[in-house]
Amino acid sequence: MLAKTILGWVPQPRHATFANFQNESGEILDQGIALFFPAPNSYTGEDVLELQGHGGPAVLQMLLQHCVDLGARLAQPGEFTQRAFLNDKIDLAQAESVADLIEANTTEAAKSAIRSLRGDFSAAIQELVDELIRLRMLVEAMLDFPDEEIDAIDLRRREALLNSVRSKLQITLDTAKQGSLLRDGAQIVIAGRPNVGKSRLLNRLAGEDVALVSDIPGTTRDVIRQAIQIRGVPLHILDTAGLRDSQDIVENMGIARTHQTVSRADLILLLVDASHGITPEDNSILDGLPTEIPRMLVYNKADLLTGNPDTCVDGAHTGIYVSAKTGEGMDALQTSLLNAVGWRDLEGGTFMARERHLRALNTAQNNLIQAHALLANQELFAEELRLAQRALDEITGKFTPDDLLGEIFSRFCIGK
Repeated sequence: MLAKTILGWVPQPRHATFANFQNESGEILDQGIALFFPAPNSYTGEDVLELQGHGGPAVLQMLLQHCVDLGARLAQPGEFTQRAFLNDKIDLAQAESVADLIEANTTEAAKSAIRSLRGDFSAAIQELVDELIRLRMLVEAMLDFPDEEIDAIDLRRREALLNSVRSKLQITLDTAKQGSLLRDGAQIVIAGRPNVGKSRLLNRLAGEDVALVSDIPGTTRDVIRQAIQIRGVPLHILDTAGLRDSQDIVENMGIARTHQTVSRADLILLLVDASHGITPEDNSILDGLPTEIPRMLVYNKADLLTGNPDTCVDGAHTGIYVSAKTGEGMDALQTSLLNAVGWRDLEGGTFMARERHLRALNTAQNNLIQAHALLANQELFAEELRLAQRALDEITGKFTPDDLLGEIFSRFCIGK
């Protein structure tokens, strides 16, 4: 056993013990803390020996090489968490939350990952599955005894259970969307004519000078990306080249990149000059924006105006007044940005969710919608319920293709 060779004895289970780490000839490689977790009371459910050394790369490399010489091997990416999942210590959603916790860039994201790790997300999914099972049992009973008259009470109970699970699924989906936003953030593109203050607004949102600011139109030639946080929500702000007709080859390359960036945005923030209002050029830009992407109109340079407007209506357009130069209106803009990307402060907090979770929840929701439309056909109704439960089981790993497991755990950091 590794412990006897390296330490000279097996440490008392779950007790931190100071020890010498030695090689086969008894030479001390390092000194540190040894922890032994016998199965099944460990993270992976297997015997685990943890050695905490001084942390120097040379010393730890010698210790690691000694372990390998004794028959151990380096862990694959995500292997410890994968073993914990395979040994039923955690479910798949909890396993993914380990990586999400490590990668969390904001306090809110970390809190949501912790909620998923402790099982909040899994509990919500299991509650949905339990209700689906009760509904399926009722429906299967009706199918098994077709010759008996179906009581009106059973029909009402069937519809009540269906409405209940659909309602709870919608709540879970809304919460998962918040968790997905915390994990991945949102892409917000600042677009507009040259010299309306796009780079200055980026600097104001970022809280530092990340983009050059000049009164010369066409200063920004390429897309500038900056990650920011608003109330713990990560947002990726992209400053783009001003949109106009130009004879400059390099500027036109930047404008082409602007159009490409805009097409991939979650939200387009169209900046206009408040002192001029909506110009024909602005209207032309508005008409050219992708209709399927939400947009927000912001009037910059409000410091040049008299009064202190918060919002305005300019023809058919409603927008927010700000001054990227003085900071006027930035609080209102930040609140509007969060609302526009779909952030809501939910009671009880959120749990971390990934794109595959959202796909599974949406699939289950569509199955239940289809089931409601097939109430008159018991066999097809039962099949839609089965498919809905299968989609939900994919989230926690009760039903998961093996190739999906490999893809999930390969994205973990080495070992963990």
